[in-house]
Amino acid sequence: MITFDWKGVLPAVTTKFTDNDELDFDAFDINLKAQLEAGVDGFILGGSLGEASVLDEQEKYDLLAHTVAFVEGKVPVILNIAEQTTKAAVRCAQKALELGASGLMLLPPMRYKSDERETIAYFAAVAESTPLPIMIYNNPVDYKVEVTLDMFEQLAAYSNIQAVKESTRDVSNVTRMINRFGDRFKIFTGVDPLAMESLVMGADGWVAGLVDAFPKETVAIYRLVKAKRYDEALAIYRWFLPVLELDIHPKLVQYIKLAEVATGIGTENVRAPRLALVGEERTKVQKVIDDALAIRPELPVGSWGKVTEEVA
Repeated sequence: MITFDWKGVLPAVTTKFTDNDELDFDAFDINLKAQLEAGVDGFILGGSLGEASVLDEQEKYDLLAHTVAFVEGKVPVILNIAEQTTKAAVRCAQKALELGASGLMLLPPMRYKSDERETIAYFAAVAESTPLPIMIYNNPVDYKVEVTLDMFEQLAAYSNIQAVKESTRDVSNVTRMINRFGDRFKIFTGVDPLAMESLVMGADGWVAGLVDAFPKETVAIYRLVKAKRYDEALAIYRWFLPVLELDIHPKLVQYIKLAEVATGIGTENVRAPRLALVGEERTKVQKVIDDALAIRPELPVGSWGKVTEEVA
């Protein structure tokens, strides 16, 4: 079985498009480079923020192959699986292995609201089809299927199901998972405005969204919390929170891409049916971003980029 250490900041990267609605690898590379320089611990491709629902199968594979080549083994590259059928999910998992993915993030079946037995069978079929380590994406708010503690008890039988992206928006679920399973499942907070709270409660990592625009600040908060430098982490987090709240809106893709443009490491193009922001909504979101940039904090030495002894 392929293994790596589930921890740290894993950006759910946005997918970049040209004006002609094709994959924009040049813009994509600018963002990947900025995140690597900030010290992120891996990349997740084709998630909600990556506009998975509007990417065709080949585009997902092209993004994966490109990213694997770009990072040259420096960090893990994880492909999100969000499919309507078990057959398609298994096929995607097998192709991900072939193209060099380090692991998978796995959602319950799309569109059909599966019950507990069906959800477990779906996850099990994918786990049995691949040696890749798997993170279960638990987001009942957006995807309507909750992976309960009792369900994780059943999933513990599959050794390559190793982590959870905890997006129930109930921060106490971090403690519930630890109380029930110890360190059997590595826990990643998946909700930006609950990130520091979750990390303090024991989450191992952060699947982040606004990291796409603010990689250094995101990495700094994670590393400072893990170094128990809570006051320094909290000062950055309080500054960051109005921006982090852009992550929990239905238009998080447009909002975060607008932030990427503001920090110079992204483009605003989205794929229809999404449309670029206009009018009062655009003005409101832009103000949140501009207000943050106007008072962007100086980060503690060594809290991002290459790990130093000071925060390691």
